[in-house]
Amino acid sequence: MMSRIKSDALFDEALRYLPGGVNSPVRAFRAVGGKPFFVQRAAGARVWDVDGNEYLDYVCTWGPAIHGHAHPAIVAAIKSAADDGTSFGIPNPREVALARCIIERIPSVEKIRFCNSGTEACMSAIRLARGFTRRDKIIKFDGCYHGHADSLLVKAGSGALTFGHPDSAGVPAAFTQHTIVLPFNDEEAVRAAFAANAGQIAGIILEPVPGNAGLYLPRPGYLEFLRKITRENGALLIFDEVMTGFRLAFGGAQERFGIQPDLTCFGKIIGGGLPVGAFGGRAEIMDCLAPLGPVYQAGTLSGNPLAMAAGLAALELLEDGSAYARLEALGQQLEDGLKEAVARAGVPAQFNRCGSMFCLYFTGEPVHHLGDALRSDRERFKRFFHGMLEAGIYLAPSPFEAGFISTAHTEQDIERTVSAARAVMQGWK
Repeated sequence: MMSRIKSDALFDEALRYLPGGVNSPVRAFRAVGGKPFFVQRAAGARVWDVDGNEYLDYVCTWGPAIHGHAHPAIVAAIKSAADDGTSFGIPNPREVALARCIIERIPSVEKIRFCNSGTEACMSAIRLARGFTRRDKIIKFDGCYHGHADSLLVKAGSGALTFGHPDSAGVPAAFTQHTIVLPFNDEEAVRAAFAANAGQIAGIILEPVPGNAGLYLPRPGYLEFLRKITRENGALLIFDEVMTGFRLAFGGAQERFGIQPDLTCFGKIIGGGLPVGAFGGRAEIMDCLAPLGPVYQAGTLSGNPLAMAAGLAALELLEDGSAYARLEALGQQLEDGLKEAVARAGVPAQFNRCGSMFCLYFTGEPVHHLGDALRSDRERFKRFFHGMLEAGIYLAPSPFEAGFISTAHTEQDIERTVSAARAVMQGWK
């Protein structure tokens, strides 16, 4: 057993000062039991806790660390930017450089606005869609998480699912009355919603590859259907690519699936590991934002020079495309190995993967939407999680979170992970 004496002591102290001892709910390990470990440092594909234990990391800061931790080019960019000042509240050249980098590579984005989190990006994109269309209603899908803004915290994924409260206390019913929640991958439900709310729907927001209820993929033709029906009804299609942007391809899920949304929300990778968010799309829509238009959005730290520098360095490392070929190969190796491991153990399981994102569900049935995910065996996942953690493999501490691979992972790391999974599941039935 790994010794985590210092981590346990820190968690006990944290409970005195922080709700649940953490600053984001899933970190508390409530979904898997036990106490979280506290990280001292990280480099490449590994993290070390305050007790000196080493872990091979598949959480990757919940997605941003596509190059692993403390990549020298990103660290150097942050240090250089910090020498010039950490915050200005005044336009700075790095904002323009990162905006240009994103716009030149994502055809659907003609203008972009930076903010400080994915929550801000999605909240602002919804406000903009409503302002542009002059309509109130929004369609979202159960299991898709778009941050903790009141109107979107309805049947959300991620931590909300983990704790069995898909709707948060403190959100008045009136704030969500214009949010229509539908099952993912169900075309008929979308048709019915537009028919029942003719001329009232401002747009559809979705994770094109939902990664906050584990991971499941859109059925063939589903994203094309959403693109078509929004156009036919004068509504906007909003892709929440906070997680998938620059991870599934340089152009994100919209490049991988060949769909151009009207608005896109970004975060995670575009900040190189620092707090960031952004939303962008067609110029005619974006120009509805203040100071040009009537839709207000602002932020003291938006376009922060450190985040802009880190994000630009992270994106420059992805430009030649070789990183995505490597991530795809590593993902395939992990998929093949874990499928073989669960088959050898005789355990009912589904391994869903899209590029370098993945999820292992302990269920015998395919997972295409939230209802399928909720039928997975959570107790078996807890057992698997702790077994892997003791083997030095850190997976997300929830059955409803995606895992991530970075370019810092190696073929040997994948082999070690698969071997650990075989050992953990040995004797299971």
